[in-house]
Amino acid sequence: MRSGPRVLVFPAYRDNPFLNLLQLAGTAAGYRIEGANTYDDLMRAARTLNRGDVVHLHWTTPILQQAQTRAAAERRLRAVRRLLERMRERGVRLLWTVHNRLPHELTFRELEIELMGEVASHADLIHIMAPHTPAALADIVRLDPEKVRILPHPSYEGVYDTGLGQDAARASFSLAPRDLAVLFLGQIRPYKGVDALVGAAAAAAARRDDRDVRLLVAGAVKEMSREDFAATIPPGLAAATHLDFVPDGDIARWFAAADVAVFPYRAILNSGSVHLAATFRVPVVLPADPHLERQFAGEPWVAFFDPARPAESLADLLADPALFAGVTAESFDAFLGPISPWETSRRYAALLAELTAESSRALSA
Repeated sequence: MRSGPRVLVFPAYRDNPFLNLLQLAGTAAGYRIEGANTYDDLMRAARTLNRGDVVHLHWTTPILQQAQTRAAAERRLRAVRRLLERMRERGVRLLWTVHNRLPHELTFRELEIELMGEVASHADLIHIMAPHTPAALADIVRLDPEKVRILPHPSYEGVYDTGLGQDAARASFSLAPRDLAVLFLGQIRPYKGVDALVGAAAAAAARRDDRDVRLLVAGAVKEMSREDFAATIPPGLAAATHLDFVPDGDIARWFAAADVAVFPYRAILNSGSVHLAATFRVPVVLPADPHLERQFAGEPWVAFFDPARPAESLADLLADPALFAGVTAESFDAFLGPISPWETSRRYAALLAELTAESSRALSA
């Protein structure tokens, strides 16, 4: 394997399976994948890159939103603008993956929008994971269609241990066959609307006489205490919770036990959680955002709630005995087939080759 161009990934979260999956084929092709996690690390490392190397920008939060003051954020913005200009002069390429409309932790909104404009202007290619992304960001930043490349979020096939059967998984939560296990797995944060799901599960439990509703909630609690969140679960609602980070080795158990996964987000652009649920063949409920409805149109394993009345709408769905009737493991095959981890990684390597055509030719010589 020959040594090829450097690819500086920012931020390079080592425990993020999405990043690890994406880079497989590029690493095998000889690209030298490197990482930076902080603003200072990014600025130092990017200055060492040469013609044909790549900066792959994912989440922008560490750049401005982790500055201590607005003045510091403004200085960072000016420094990043100069960095992007000098990168272009040196022939360093910029790839931007759009994960969110805006960072979830947003202190300096106007400056963040200005930064996104600079990144969009200087980017050589812009990677989006859903066709609706340019329209969803239109009021914030224009994404040049000539630069845009659509590469869907990969599935997680083969990533997590799936040796645990459904019966054993359900038994670990003391679930009976008649129980309807409703799962939320992920960080518990205000924008994710978990409070609406709690209320909906309690309401649905009171309305169903054919099945007992059991709520499964797993994930670290952010922006409030675990105790405060736990107190929002009504005493009469049967619930199993793990209010902390879920180890990779335990993720399969939660999904294998679930009948439905609910993602009651108040704001969403892309969600790896949907692909994770699909990998485990668990039907999902999403907000009825017009873009999401088009993206998942015709998928029998996806249902939508009304974000204008989330608790009531979710309760109606969870109380409906016909919800996901007829959905089988095979119902997910058409969705999962084209987004296997290796296929997605191979297409990512093709993006790198497009960016570094001269270096790519040297690799294959």
